[in-house]
Amino acid sequence: MRQRVITAVIALILFIPIVFLGGLPFEIMAVLLGLIALSEIFIMRKKIIVSLEALLGALAVLVLMVPAHWLPQGTNRSFLFYLLVMLLLINMVFSKNRVNFDDVGVTVLATAYIGAGFHYFITARQTGLLMLFYILFTIWATDIGAYQIGRKFGKHKLAPQISPNKTWEGSIGGTLCAVIIGSVFVAFAHEVQLYSMPTMVLFTLIFSICGQLGDLVESAYKRYYGVKDSGKILPGHGGILDRFDSLLFVLPVLHLFTLI
Repeated sequence: MRQRVITAVIALILFIPIVFLGGLPFEIMAVLLGLIALSEIFIMRKKIIVSLEALLGALAVLVLMVPAHWLPQGTNRSFLFYLLVMLLLINMVFSKNRVNFDDVGVTVLATAYIGAGFHYFITARQTGLLMLFYILFTIWATDIGAYQIGRKFGKHKLAPQISPNKTWEGSIGGTLCAVIIGSVFVAFAHEVQLYSMPTMVLFTLIFSICGQLGDLVESAYKRYYGVKDSGKILPGHGGILDRFDSLLFVLPVLHLFTLI
């Protein structure tokens, strides 16, 4: 517990000022976080991160992730991404199937999942500081509420084969906490209230549920790969994917609802 607290304090001391600063420092931080997250996927799969496959994966995630002004005007991200997918497929031939079709499939899926998620992380900050804090508070309220309520009242397992400690009571409690915290935030931060208040409350409910789904998805692939944490960069907390699993699912939904 002490290690978790120390890591959290240090991380917040580094993270919060960059969030407030925004602009290029925030974009660089987000890009670095995305690349570290991709490396965690490779390490969980027991793949070498200094390899052609990893390099092409890193380029693919960068193509999806970086803000538009980092790329030449008129750049077609989808086309560049597909070119890199083709190179990953060609690599199967030259590696004599040491890198196989399944490997390429996982790499492509990981780059899409991480690249899009961190791209919308940058987009959320470009939209506005309050918008980013709105979704962060919603996710944090979900996590804290689910943990505390699940710990005290949890009896019915939510997904025992995937995450044995999560309960329906905790999940519902976390969502209620998120709706309360998120709604209060929106009520005072008028810049975030892009729709009517009842609509924003409904959106907050959806974001909380999506965040929990993102958490469960990460639990599913960690269980598949037989690891407790996605990485070790944050002692006591695990890896970048352990901290951003919910955001990677929620932020594209914010874009879907035209909030970012």
